[in-house]
Amino acid sequence: MNEDAVIAWWWQVALIGLYVGSVLGIAQWLASRGMTDERTRKFVHIATGNIILLAWWIAVPLWLALAFGATFCAVTLLSYRYRFLGSVGGVDRKSWGTFFYSLSITLLIAFYWPQNLQVVAAVGILAMTWGDAVAALVGQTWGRREYKVLGMRKTAEGSLAMAVVSFAVCLLLLGFTCGWSLPMVLSALAIAVAATGLEVISVGGIDNLTVPLGSALLTQGLIQAFL
Repeated sequence: MNEDAVIAWWWQVALIGLYVGSVLGIAQWLASRGMTDERTRKFVHIATGNIILLAWWIAVPLWLALAFGATFCAVTLLSYRYRFLGSVGGVDRKSWGTFFYSLSITLLIAFYWPQNLQVVAAVGILAMTWGDAVAALVGQTWGRREYKVLGMRKTAEGSLAMAVVSFAVCLLLLGFTCGWSLPMVLSALAIAVAATGLEVISVGGIDNLTVPLGSALLTQGLIQAFL
């Protein structure tokens, strides 16, 4: 490894570390100011998901991205056992969602980084982080039209928010990387609908696994077929 590579490696570690530290610090500050644990958790859910864009932008190598992913997985597992960062991780929730969240990010990086398909990983991760988080907040705040799927309470307002936000995420990512066209718009719409459907039928926090992986697989197929 030459000197330039070492400098780049340390620079990337420092930048990502600074970002993660800032997110956690802001989350703890928000919690101390009275923000509910659920809203704090959703803030972290979105902010940490956005790290995929930072890693893509600064061209983090596969080995370093996987190291961060493995660390993220380990920390979330330890948080269930030792109950630290409760307001951030939601460790009191009877769900493996936080671990599935970190695992899905790691799996998508492992599969798509070597193929130079970072956009596919980004679509899968951000459809989950933004779509799911906004859906939960909208449903809790404005949800009036309730329905149940597999015993789970959902709201039409939350599901609609999931679809709209996922569509916006997909539209921007695919538009800027694959070009703006009608097939791109229709592909973004199909991915958003699929992501929403997966979120609706998933139980026990597994949507943090099914939504990103399913969305990514569909994105890859659509890119290869139409874009």
